[in-house]
Amino acid sequence: MKNEKFETKDDVLSVKSFEFSLRIIGLYKYLTSTHKEYILSKQILRCGTAIGALISEGEFAQSKPDFINKMHVALKEANETRYWLRLLVQSDYISDKMYKSLLPDIESLIRLLVSTIKTAKKNHAK
Repeated sequence: MKNEKFETKDDVLSVKSFEFSLRIIGLYKYLTSTHKEYILSKQILRCGTAIGALISEGEFAQSKPDFINKMHVALKEANETRYWLRLLVQSDYISDKMYKSLLPDIESLIRLLVSTIKTAKKNHAK
């Protein structure tokens, strides 16, 4: 299963967040094995993988407000992940190349989450 793609549904947000979580796990492994860094790496592992977990929870939300809330929390986790990435590159734990590789993914997730929240709110107001 290690090399299989996440294909349980065609939901772009779910797929992208799952793939991003895998990249964050790889970053965590790099930070702990190469730099023996365990504090910052644990922070980015927690928030970077929480994004997809919250999106997954939202699939079975109890109500539209519950769904919107889960997406808001996922957005907060994505923003926190972006913060930790900036901190890691500025403190020389990751290279500029690594940062620039991960940044478009987190920016894309943030945009998708904002769009999802706006659409859900608009549909809920009707």
